Amino acid sequence: MTTETTPLHGRICLVAGATRGAGRAIAVQLGAAGATVYVTGRTTREKLSEVGRSTETIEETAELVTAAGGRGVAVPTDHLEPEQVRALVDRIDREHGRLDVLVNDVWGGEHLIVDTFGKRTWDVDLAAGLRMLELGVRTHLVTSHTALPLLIRHPGGLVVEVTDGTAAYNGTHYRENLFYDLAKNAPIRMAFGLAEELADNGGTAVSVSPGWLRSEQMLAHFGVTEENWRDATEQLPDFAVSESPVYVARGVAALAADPDRARWNGRSLDSGLLAREYGFTDADGSRPDSWGFILAKETDPDTEVEDYR
Repeated sequence: MTTETTPLHGRICLVAGATRGAGRAIAVQLGAAGATVYVTGRTTREKLSEVGRSTETIEETAELVTAAGGRGVAVPTDHLEPEQVRALVDRIDREHGRLDVLVNDVWGGEHLIVDTFGKRTWDVDLAAGLRMLELGVRTHLVTSHTALPLLIRHPGGLVVEVTDGTAAYNGTHYRENLFYDLAKNAPIRMAFGLAEELADNGGTAVSVSPGWLRSEQMLAHFGVTEENWRDATEQLPDFAVSESPVYVARGVAALAADPDRARWNGRSLDSGLLAREYGFTDADGSRPDSWGFILAKETDPDTEVEDYR
C-alpha cells in the first residue's frame, strides 16, 4: 500500500449514524483510504432502534470498514444522549488523542415521513414532527458540541454535515412539510456556521447531499436490490438518475484526502459536484447528477435522464 492508495492512513474519523445508507458507505470509503473509523448508531446485533430494520447493524459496518483496508470500531451510541456522546468522544481521545474527520450523518427518520409528506403543519402529528427535528438537528448539535474540542486539537480537521438537498435546491423549494424542511435545511446552515468557527483552527466544515439515493430502505420500498434496481424505473422512470451510497461516500473520502479542501469551507456540496471535481464515478462507472436533473426538468419536462448520468 502507498500513500496514494491509503491517503488517510493514521487519520481518525467518526461517522455518526453509520448503520446503513450513506453513513455506512462513507465509513467504508474512509476505511478504504486507510483511516481508523469509529461508527455509531442505535441498531446492533443485540438491539433494534425505532427504525425497525435488523438487517443492518453498526457491527457489520465496522467489519466492512476493516475489510476495505481500514480499522472499523463499532460504538453503540444514541446521539440524543449527551452522556453517551461524551463517553464516545472520551474513548476516541483515550485511544488516539485526536479526531481528524467528523461526519454528522445521524437521521433515522424515514419511518416518520410517510404520513407527513404534503401535509400542512397543523395536520402533521406534532410528536412525529418534533421527533424529526430531534433526529436530524439535535443529534448533530449534540455531536458537534461534544466532539469539536477534540477535532480542533490539531489543525486541518474536517466536519461533514450530511443532509438531503443542496442550498441551491432547498433554498428555493419547500421540502415536503415544515418539520422535514427544517430538519434538512438545518445541516446546511450548521456547516455554514461551523465554517466560520473552525477557520481560525485551520478546519473545514461543509454540508454534503447525495442525490436520489439507493439506500437499503429505498431499494426495499421499490422491492428491488442493487443488482436489479433498474426494474424500479418501470414504476418511476426518473429513478434512472439515482445513485448508490458509494457515490457520495467516494466524494466525502476525496474531500477528507484533499489537502486543499479549505477552499470548500462553508459550502453546500453534492455527490455529482464532487464527482466532477475529483474525477470519481459511482460503483457502476456512471456519474449521475440527480440535483442537476431535477432542476433541469422543472424548466424542461423533456429533459433526458441519460444527459445526467
